[in-house]
Amino acid sequence: MSRWNLSWLLGITAAALIGISITYSAPRTQNKKHQNLKLLVDVLDEVEKRYVKELDQDKMRDLIEHMVNGGLEKLDPHSAFIGADEYKSFRQASRGKFGGVGIRLGIDVKTGAFLVESPMPGTPAYDAGVNPGDLILKVDGKALDNWSLKQVVEAIQGEPGTDVTLTVRHEGAKAPVDLKMTRAEIKIESVMGDQRDKVDLKKWNFWIDEDTRIAYVRVNAFTETTTDELTRVVDALQKNGLKGLIVDLRNNPGGLLRCSVEVSSMFIPDGKEVVSTKGRGDKIEEVYTARMKKAMKPDVYYPIAIMINRYSASASEIVAAALQDHARAVIIGERSFGKGSVQNLIEMEDGSTALKLTTASYWRPSGRNIHRFPDSKEKDDWGVKPDKGYEVELTDEERIEYYKWRRERDIIRRDAKPPEKVEDKDKKEFRDRVLDKAVEYIRAEIAKGEKRGAAPAPVANPVAHSGPTLPASIRPDAVAEVDDRSYRNTRR
Repeated sequence: MSRWNLSWLLGITAAALIGISITYSAPRTQNKKHQNLKLLVDVLDEVEKRYVKELDQDKMRDLIEHMVNGGLEKLDPHSAFIGADEYKSFRQASRGKFGGVGIRLGIDVKTGAFLVESPMPGTPAYDAGVNPGDLILKVDGKALDNWSLKQVVEAIQGEPGTDVTLTVRHEGAKAPVDLKMTRAEIKIESVMGDQRDKVDLKKWNFWIDEDTRIAYVRVNAFTETTTDELTRVVDALQKNGLKGLIVDLRNNPGGLLRCSVEVSSMFIPDGKEVVSTKGRGDKIEEVYTARMKKAMKPDVYYPIAIMINRYSASASEIVAAALQDHARAVIIGERSFGKGSVQNLIEMEDGSTALKLTTASYWRPSGRNIHRFPDSKEKDDWGVKPDKGYEVELTDEERIEYYKWRRERDIIRRDAKPPEKVEDKDKKEFRDRVLDKAVEYIRAEIAKGEKRGAAPAPVANPVAHSGPTLPASIRPDAVAEVDDRSYRNTRR
């Protein structure tokens, strides 16, 4: 047989073998998917036909949603299917308004218990004494064993004017307490000051040291209204001679990625990286850079201190990390939460429901990781750490006292008078050591600037910077809005 004929026959044989391989390999993958889908359909069919009680379609729908959420919770604590009612509330919360008692819930990564990430100041939960870090054990006397996060949220939510009792254990406490509260329509006030204005109690006084012109701004969440709220406040402060700014991000659980980019853009130059996201296989999906919707007052420089704690998460970590990496602010307090995963909202069923799915992770401008994984150790690189020399660790007792002290300063009183205090000679007046440290830093920087008579020189490599030296004046110009696709990367 000639070489040509032999080669031709071998080629035909190889092609046939390849064809057989494709025929057998492709269906195996497809068959596996089909088997998984068939299992789900068969289970639902058997339940519908044989369950001891006949289930109507609404009950079957509930079963399907619980099955989906049970599976998603096995992937990670942040992925979930959001049903129609919850998705409506979710969108209202992102717009700065929703119904409930005013707490943000999560799951404690160590115990699996339901954790209060943050109560919102001025809400029923906040006024009743719910603290960040509290574990919710019961709702209206019902234990939460084997409950999903969605079930807990649904049990707490209800019509405004109705009561609900939460059994919680405060951080560091041995025994739980029952806290009764009345549900209300919650309007999120995302930007707050240190104390209420003495003339108009609905407004805030943002000066923490009026003589030195040091301002204090607290950002409780990153909602659709936060950028506009903060811009109005900072503009007004600058027009009134602002010399130093303290931004309090303690207990801030996050919010909209777009908003965190916009807030960061208020303080760092246009074009500088704020945060990037990496998807499957550590592939960079998006790089978000500073872009101003509105130019700030030109030729203005002032030192900035950002306060964080163990419950500062997600969007608040993005802002703190961006300003730290670009040497625009000093970070004071304790290490942040380490929530650096991106949940993408995928609308389903014509937009009436949604799938909240973890699709990527956040990375700092310096290229460092933000997310704390379940197996992450204290020595690993995650979250945002205070600058060297600016760490302030609180004891459990001190933290509880801080929440009480902060709540007393936040509550709106009709008579504008604080409650009568029972004198205790042995008990010292509470001091917010983190805030004291921030004020001390700002005062020192102002004094340095006045002595120099000019703004400090820029650092050579901002993203590698680890100390409090700050760059020269920042003069951002107005540019186009942040990419609207970013609104889908959210955290509740």
